[in-house]
Amino acid sequence: MAVAAALAVPTVASAEPAPPAVELPPLFLPTPDQPLPDYAQVEALAAFAPAIMGAAAGPADAAPTTQADLLAQARMLLESSALPEQVRSILERVITFLDGSGGGGPEIPPADGPVIAQFLYPTIGKGCISDSADSVGTALAVPGPATLPPPGPPAGQAGFVFTALGTQPLAQTQEAPLTVSWLNLDNRRTGAVDLTGAANINPGGPATLSTIADTGPGRVLAVVSGSITTQSKEDPTAPARSCSFLPTIGTVFVP
Repeated sequence: MAVAAALAVPTVASAEPAPPAVELPPLFLPTPDQPLPDYAQVEALAAFAPAIMGAAAGPADAAPTTQADLLAQARMLLESSALPEQVRSILERVITFLDGSGGGGPEIPPADGPVIAQFLYPTIGKGCISDSADSVGTALAVPGPATLPPPGPPAGQAGFVFTALGTQPLAQTQEAPLTVSWLNLDNRRTGAVDLTGAANINPGGPATLSTIADTGPGRVLAVVSGSITTQSKEDPTAPARSCSFLPTIGTVFVP
């Protein structure tokens, strides 16, 4: 459908001007004292992401008792597995979010502050900075109405932002997309959308991508994964660099 729509739109001679550059405020960026993630732990968490999304996206007409049984089985499996405590704690938060007990989502900020839901753990992109240097990727969700990420998600939608720390700016052409797959647990709406540099966030680097998803109100479970392509700002003629990030899981409540 998207391809058909694109073909139906006549081409024009002049391109639209790029949106004004946006630098994310400190509140949207990870704190300097945040410990670097362990690759093995991130890999273990990433391996659970497809199963978590698959279980949450089960048949909409599944009986509540059946869903409760599945979550109880997930808890038993989690308790009996030999996972590091940090990994176990994060997965416990996901299960709690899914079954609705005790919230399980991010803490609610003051009424006069922006609502920012950091994803549950940072991810890692091998060779994103250089052949021998990896990048830590951080993702967050912003429920609307909000002004960031531009143009700002309206009520009933959510914005997603991903930053690849330490990287060069985004290249104009992305070899493969970075995608957020999301599921609203309350209205059963689901979708997947690419994150792009269209909002012109941090144009001088680090590479930052964003998108806005029409989730509708409710508890939203999201997974960001895929690849980014960057281009050296010091040497625009240098080859572009592409790298892939392990999946990271996020939860957010959209009012």
